Amino acid sequence: MTVLVINSGSSSLKYAVVKPATGEFLADGIIEQVGEGPIADHDAALTATFDKLAAEGLHLDDLGLVAVGHRVVHGGKKFYRPTLIDDALVEEIEELSPLAPLHNPPAVLGIEVARRMLPDLPHIAVFDTAFFHNLPLAAEMYAIDRKLADRWRIRRYGFHGTSHEYVSRQAAEFLGRRYGSLNQIVLHLGNGASASAIANGSPVDTSMGLTPMEGLVMGTRSGDIDPGIIMYLWRTAGMSVEDIETMLNRNSGVLGLGGANDFRDLRRLIESGDSAAQLAYDVYVHRLRKYVGAYMAVLGRTDVISFTAGVGENDIGVRRDALAGLAPLGIEIDEARNAGPSREVRCISTPESPITVLVVPTNEELAIAQACAEMV
Repeated sequence: MTVLVINSGSSSLKYAVVKPATGEFLADGIIEQVGEGPIADHDAALTATFDKLAAEGLHLDDLGLVAVGHRVVHGGKKFYRPTLIDDALVEEIEELSPLAPLHNPPAVLGIEVARRMLPDLPHIAVFDTAFFHNLPLAAEMYAIDRKLADRWRIRRYGFHGTSHEYVSRQAAEFLGRRYGSLNQIVLHLGNGASASAIANGSPVDTSMGLTPMEGLVMGTRSGDIDPGIIMYLWRTAGMSVEDIETMLNRNSGVLGLGGANDFRDLRRLIESGDSAAQLAYDVYVHRLRKYVGAYMAVLGRTDVISFTAGVGENDIGVRRDALAGLAPLGIEIDEARNAGPSREVRCISTPESPITVLVVPTNEELAIAQACAEMV
């Protein structure tokens, strides 16, 4: 029994063929530069995916596919469980596009193409916002006019939920602890970045909000920003709303400050003595430390802090600097453990550290595949 997982971006299509019961990946990859050259559109991208699978000896008719799982970033208030896709659901995902303009439209394209090319399989949407659906109202609400917020569905939705749930459950399993007994902080640090506070198995806060722009400093996104800056740029700099949105989404974060959004490139710039790159790194770490401290206060008692995603799993310096000097708060990093390379779940805190610090590789594709298998 296998599931085809599809994650459609505006210029890419990620795919994986997964056995949910065992966690085995029969294949995974990415088709890039969609809309360019020979990959003219998402139809061509999915065709290229099937061609790559066939070249590896994986023919769709022989894979035992039971479902196609689609990652959808924004589910709004209504969608918080894996949901069978029909025409009505596609329309509703489209209607949510203003809340995730960079993510929902390409997801719809991928869904429409996949449903057309694989019409005999159930297609299931798994929403990034689902894990945070039941945030406490104090964490969910913005302090704006309540009637306005209700009318326009303005609340803190949170994102990367599939990853935060997967990582927090893996952490409990690694420690041999009951999931509902742990208070955890999960730091999902990739090009997009988010933090969550999870109390006894239930999320109680998360850094992203109405859109994936709030919170931590990210590769190209600003994270938290004084809303007055937006009005100031509109009135004084003469920037349009679209220009400001593009700037905050695509030209901010460590890219906007330091000239690179890939942390490997940022490291090379820092090592060459680039002061702008160093400042970008310092701002990134400062914001991360603020959220760790804030979520420790929200939780009251913290048992585990987990790093995950591309930067969190691979950047030794970010993990070290984010938690440096926090021994009085119960966090002690073991330098040798932190520097040890591994693709497995591992502990990087000292044996004496009251709070356990882990590196937990995320696996959103597996989590999506397992959610689909449970549904069918």
